[in-house]
Amino acid sequence: MRGIPVSALIGLFFTGLYFLGAIFAPFIAPYGLSEVVGDVWEPSSSRHLLGTDSIGRDLLTRMIYGGRTTIFIATMATLLSFVTGSVLGFLAAVLGGWMDQLMSRLIDLLMSIPTLIFALVVLSVMPVTVPVLIVVMGLLDSTRVYRLARAVAVDVNVMDFVEAARLRGEGRGWIIFREILPNALSPLIAEMGLRFIFAVLFVSTLSFLGLGVQPPAADWGGIVKENKDGIVYGIPAALVPAFAIATLAISVNLVADWILNRTTSLKGGRGG
Repeated sequence: MRGIPVSALIGLFFTGLYFLGAIFAPFIAPYGLSEVVGDVWEPSSSRHLLGTDSIGRDLLTRMIYGGRTTIFIATMATLLSFVTGSVLGFLAAVLGGWMDQLMSRLIDLLMSIPTLIFALVVLSVMPVTVPVLIVVMGLLDSTRVYRLARAVAVDVNVMDFVEAARLRGEGRGWIIFREILPNALSPLIAEMGLRFIFAVLFVSTLSFLGLGVQPPAADWGGIVKENKDGIVYGIPAALVPAFAIATLAISVNLVADWILNRTTSLKGGRGG
């Protein structure tokens, strides 16, 4: 703990707080998710710490359950995008030739379409469920991970230790997972933090537009949509989830920066 900078400790604290709240949401939420417990947009009180929402539900309860949904979808979509994008990117770099060109041009084609428009088109013709959201977000985001993974793998693939592994008769699986992956972790870890935050913003945007998490389920983007009219009257209910998204984004980035610096310094120490 003494070697962890203060910024990383702050990031770890808030990130852990949000994730623990998501895991134990049913045990710490004071009311039921859709339970109407007061009047419309009540101010903060001892009974409702964050007040109530546009139809009288406890806002703290909605935030806790909304955080659970948002973090779960963003985490699963990020993991899917990194598994898919990294494996395909490493494979393209190792195979090279026409296979690399074919895969890269297909990725370029997908990336030429704005991600939000692509998602809106797909979700408008498919049932909007949590698994569908995860798959759509994960596959769309994997194109960015593919570009990074391939770029890093191309540089590592020409190094002497990879050539030595080929001369020993090692297969592509060994080269990808035992030679390239360990040397590509630093940029991938840093990118994972950014991709996670992008997924949080993405699912929140989809919910705000009505094609994300569907009522009565809650997520932070949906809570903003439900309470946006209150901003005109000075009611901060819509700003609470926006603040949560901002603090989560900053916290995860602080942790990702610390991990990147730590893995880079460790790699440099081993290289020396």
